[in-house]
Amino acid sequence: RVLALTWEERKVAGAAFLCLALAAFGETLGPYVTGKVLDAIGSGDGLTAGAVGMVAAAGATSVLFSGCRGGLFMLLKARLRQTLSLRLFSHLVRQDLDFFQGTPAAELLAQFSMEVPRVCMAAPMGANLLFRSLGMALVVGAFMVRLAPGLALLALLELPFGIATHRIQSARKQALQQAMLKASARTASGVQESVAAIETIRIFSAAEEEERRHSWNLAEELRLKERMELELAFFTLVHRLLQLTIRVLVLFRSHQQLRDGYITPGVLVTFLLYQDTVGSHIQTLLYGFNEFLTSAAAGQKIWKYLDREPTGDVGGTREPPELQGHVTFQNVSFTYPRNPEHPVLKDVTFEVRSGEVTVLAGHNGSGKSTAVALLERLRHPGSGRVLLDGIPLPEYEHRYLHRKVVLVEQDPVLFSGTIRENIVLGLEHCKESELWEAATAAGAMDFILELEQGWDTEVGEHGGRLAAGERRRVALARALLRHPAVLILDEALDDGDERAAQRWVRTGLAQTVLVVSHRPRVLDAADRLVVLEGGAVAEMGTPAELREHCGAYSRL
Repeated sequence: RVLALTWEERKVAGAAFLCLALAAFGETLGPYVTGKVLDAIGSGDGLTAGAVGMVAAAGATSVLFSGCRGGLFMLLKARLRQTLSLRLFSHLVRQDLDFFQGTPAAELLAQFSMEVPRVCMAAPMGANLLFRSLGMALVVGAFMVRLAPGLALLALLELPFGIATHRIQSARKQALQQAMLKASARTASGVQESVAAIETIRIFSAAEEEERRHSWNLAEELRLKERMELELAFFTLVHRLLQLTIRVLVLFRSHQQLRDGYITPGVLVTFLLYQDTVGSHIQTLLYGFNEFLTSAAAGQKIWKYLDREPTGDVGGTREPPELQGHVTFQNVSFTYPRNPEHPVLKDVTFEVRSGEVTVLAGHNGSGKSTAVALLERLRHPGSGRVLLDGIPLPEYEHRYLHRKVVLVEQDPVLFSGTIRENIVLGLEHCKESELWEAATAAGAMDFILELEQGWDTEVGEHGGRLAAGERRRVALARALLRHPAVLILDEALDDGDERAAQRWVRTGLAQTVLVVSHRPRVLDAADRLVVLEGGAVAEMGTPAELREHCGAYSRL
């Protein structure tokens, strides 16, 4: 999966690999040329301009293309991160609600902030390991064997001891990393919960308790981090002692061979330079390969999310030029997956007529919100059908349906941005006159014009800079701007706005309005009422008819 992702950026990757090869060539050539120059000086030939040029050219080649290699691989990483982040986000926002209710938000955020960068590091890190470090170690090792076979075998004793040390360290590091991830997740989750429930914390004076809990989480993270760093220092010390021991043995043996005339001073210098090169690349392989595997393995959950298909229908192809806004619930039943033994809706049948204001009423838990979620296609009926103008909802194109069936909630969601951006949200073309008309009908114009920045006022995160009533009016303007076929108001009407829904229908801003409410003045202003009780339809009719029956409506 990582290679397939990298192939999409093959031009940048190809340039990076070319620079890698040229940098490796210059790095390998440098010690060889240096040794030849020293031998020439030792033989009395002296230092020539050509020799100096060869050393300079080898060094310049290595430096120039090493810099280009690093820059191109960082560019590759950035472009892979952009591609994967966008692909993951686009896939997640199309998932069903059950997925988000069963997956903690902190876990999803961690995929973008931690796992995506680690996966995208796998490509440049893999190239460095396999093509640069492994290739250089093999090529330079071959040069060492050619120059001095006995010294090469002695120097390579570092390899088996290094592998054994690395295996022990890797096992310890992986265990500590897992513990660190759990501790970090616990800390992040605690912060997220505290920020989200700050009002509750203030009401119950629980700030000190939250501070103690956060302090304990941080202390646990610090303890694990200190332990990891101490173990890293210990294994680094062991590896350095191993390197020093091998280096002393090589120097002792090379002194004997130099004295006996088996090697020249130039060959010795070249060999020692190559030994440093091989040592650094072997160390990179030993300590970096585990990081490479960890980076690649970090994508397992990302690939799982990308492979997950949303449950239920994703929408049809119908996009009729006009809709009447006639809604029919036809023998609809629904049960939440997490509580399959308790149906929320039971064989519900009712109509929301075009050109009317219908109120869906009932006590808490009667199924009103679930019915709204089915009409918005946020959920799918277990049995029965929901029809719009006589056509089942799954046959409508997804984006088209959500332009025509619009929901405004009691506490609507606004996004960081301006008032204008929040009202126009999702519409590509919008006239200024339509924007003013929608804001005026929603009762938002008065407070918008009083603001210093007007339409360009920043609403803040979740609309926090606006009052609750102002947020609702902005959301109402956003809905009315779309001239919906069906406008759903879930406890979204303020006091004094009971007749606003009839006015919107009369002026054509909305063809049909479905209001979810329990307030008597809203119920009395409706054209028709549908009363739910225990997940079933208890009564239907006009307010006057239901008052006469003295049934479920009278008990609200």
